[in-house]
Amino acid sequence: MTGSEHRALLIGYGFSGAWIHEPLIRATPGIRVAGIVTRDRDRRALASTRDDSVVVLDSAANAIASGEFDVAVVATPNDSHAELASAAMAAGMAVVVDKPLTTDVGVATELAEHARALGATLTVFHNRRWDGDYLTVRRLIDDGALGTVHTFVSRFDRWVPDPSPNWRDVDAVAGGGVLLDLGSHLIDQAILTLGPVTSVHAVLDRDNLDRISEDRFALQLAHASGVRSHLHASEQEGDPSVRFHVSGSEGSFVKRGKDIQEERLLAGELPVPGESGTEPPQRWGTLHRDDAGQPIETAVGDWTEFYRRLVVHLEGNGPVPVRPEEHIAVLKVIEAARRSDREQRTITLDPDRVGAL
Repeated sequence: MTGSEHRALLIGYGFSGAWIHEPLIRATPGIRVAGIVTRDRDRRALASTRDDSVVVLDSAANAIASGEFDVAVVATPNDSHAELASAAMAAGMAVVVDKPLTTDVGVATELAEHARALGATLTVFHNRRWDGDYLTVRRLIDDGALGTVHTFVSRFDRWVPDPSPNWRDVDAVAGGGVLLDLGSHLIDQAILTLGPVTSVHAVLDRDNLDRISEDRFALQLAHASGVRSHLHASEQEGDPSVRFHVSGSEGSFVKRGKDIQEERLLAGELPVPGESGTEPPQRWGTLHRDDAGQPIETAVGDWTEFYRRLVVHLEGNGPVPVRPEEHIAVLKVIEAARRSDREQRTITLDPDRVGAL
């Protein structure tokens, strides 16, 4: 479809579909939201209010079979991802799946193999590869400002004392819980920065007993590079605490708060590449050497980069934004983390097989 807009079908119009994927696609040249699948009356009304040219449908199966769309964006509960992605690929559509690809490593591997056999486009939405704070950490490491890195602490905390009744907060069977949600992002960033994981030690907690799934975790990952990463997330943390604390032989970088892009999307702002991810100076992190602290300007985050790369790929000019095997490496760490918590021991992984298909 070189030279024309790719027609996206957004399957699922909850938080991720309505407040993340739709505005990012709207801000990206070469692709547009042409259809939305949701049965919820209020969400159907919201979709029509935002753009009355978008077709709002109540059946994913019928929409996929219609032949009216080129790209399927799957933003439904996690346990439905594999079935919808498989159906869309079979119909000849390119497929974007909101992380996680599936809730099971084996199923994810089969899905990736199926995509390869079909010659289909399959990619996983890891938007936080383009968080400004993470890009800043990568820049400091790549520039040698921290020297040889020996400690990598990354955490993502929220204050959600009362879980909502949706699947993400309470339904473990549907793939809820903070490990698959926030953990997918933190693990992906750690692997990209420090390389394959050789061992996992994990503690998963459920602080709010009204939840079924875990709402807090602490992971210690050993990487083939020799560095250990310490990853934490909680839905029961009132203090936003430190987002990154990365230390090396030449200094330490500390960053508080969260990437600003989600905040602006939830305020209803349409993303502007190169602008929406810009942080004010009071939110910048600090590079510490001895007792001296130097403010470090936060890199400009840009989640629209995912969809820009997708369009480039669909035009035949580049790889998918995130390869399925990269995400399967994340799922293998998550699987090992659950086993580690269950057996109360460190789980060893083969780094040569973590990302293999």
